[in-house]
Amino acid sequence: MKIIDRQHSFYKPLWRRVAIVAFVAGWLVFEVTVSREPLWIAGAGALLAYAVWVFLINWPKETGGQS
Repeated sequence: MKIIDRQHSFYKPLWRRVAIVAFVAGWLVFEVTVSREPLWIAGAGALLAYAVWVFLINWPKETGGQS
């Protein structure tokens, strides 16, 4: 089951994918520093790990005609 449809055109620009990862990282920082709730910290950490994996590490490389 896919949570994120990587074929959707919204996710194509790199800046959007980086912005999503940065937002989730900010959420994790908030949970660690302000709320200090272990369940929310674990959830935000897991979501950050998933977002980094899907949007940055495992994103299909673009094969353009540029040399």
